[in-house]
Amino acid sequence: MAFGARILKTGMAVTLALYLSELLQFSSPVGAAIAAIFAMQPSIYRSWRYFLDQIQTSTMGAVLALLGGLLLSNQPIAVGLVCILVIMISMKMNRGDTIGLTLVTVISVMEASGQWEFALNRFLLTLTGIVSAFLINIIVFPPKPRKQYIQQIENVFKSLSLLLRTAVSHEMKESVFRDEKNALEGSIKSLADKYSLFEEEQKSLRRAKYSQTRQMVVYKNLLSSVQKGFEVLEAVDRHYFQAERSEETDILFDRHLEQLIKYHEHILLKFEDKLKPNTTDTDPLGDDNDRFLEAAILGYNAEKSGQLRLSIVAAAVYDYGYQLERLDRVAEQINRMSEEKE
Repeated sequence: MAFGARILKTGMAVTLALYLSELLQFSSPVGAAIAAIFAMQPSIYRSWRYFLDQIQTSTMGAVLALLGGLLLSNQPIAVGLVCILVIMISMKMNRGDTIGLTLVTVISVMEASGQWEFALNRFLLTLTGIVSAFLINIIVFPPKPRKQYIQQIENVFKSLSLLLRTAVSHEMKESVFRDEKNALEGSIKSLADKYSLFEEEQKSLRRAKYSQTRQMVVYKNLLSSVQKGFEVLEAVDRHYFQAERSEETDILFDRHLEQLIKYHEHILLKFEDKLKPNTTDTDPLGDDNDRFLEAAILGYNAEKSGQLRLSIVAAAVYDYGYQLERLDRVAEQINRMSEEKE
């Protein structure tokens, strides 16, 4: 059973919303609790954006519901038509993530047959819930997505390295391998979502600082490297064992994958500034990566079944190595700039 900061903060936001509703003597505090649940976001920036967006769509929804209740009454077909109109307008405003809570407001207001006092009460309830979630989000365990991103990269690499080391040798039980691979895929998708969050924040800045832009380049390359590693796993799983192979072929792929994993680990240590200057030389990897692909191509034998499948796996491995070289260049540049500052 998972328990995290966001779960705790959601419960606290609901509690605060209910207390504030009682303090302000709202007749039905449930609406504020519902708003607090919807408004809890993974970052402070998203919380603020949601607050602004929800005020716009809730105001629009309450006004349309008020007019609909006055002109069309509160018959089910009228409620449905107003909901359709609100959804269309929200989508046109690019406020799709606020539709759920806005529709709750619309239905509640129309249920009261368009009474403006009830519409105002409902709007204030929604506002109370959103404010409660925003306050809890910035006060209690404020989100630190960048720190979490780096920690998650490290965890993802540990899982990736284990699976890549055992992929070709086929040492891990198939059921365990599948479970670990599915978990890894979910973690990488979570990383991609966090990166999208960073991009969203970056685009909101009129003039991003150079350090922020550089950080985005680092995050993108870190994400791409684990994605390319996962593509190798997918290629091995789908194609490698369906091809007729020699013992030399297994050794070739296994050794090169081991080299790439060590290289990947070395680069991550560079980013963490845990290595002494010029501890090891990683420049020759480009040549080794080329030689690996050449050896895989030269080992092609049309008479053996499924040999084209090995080419797909070799291409994925080569691409992983190429991405690691790019990541290494970024790490070298970051370290060089840090040394110059010192």
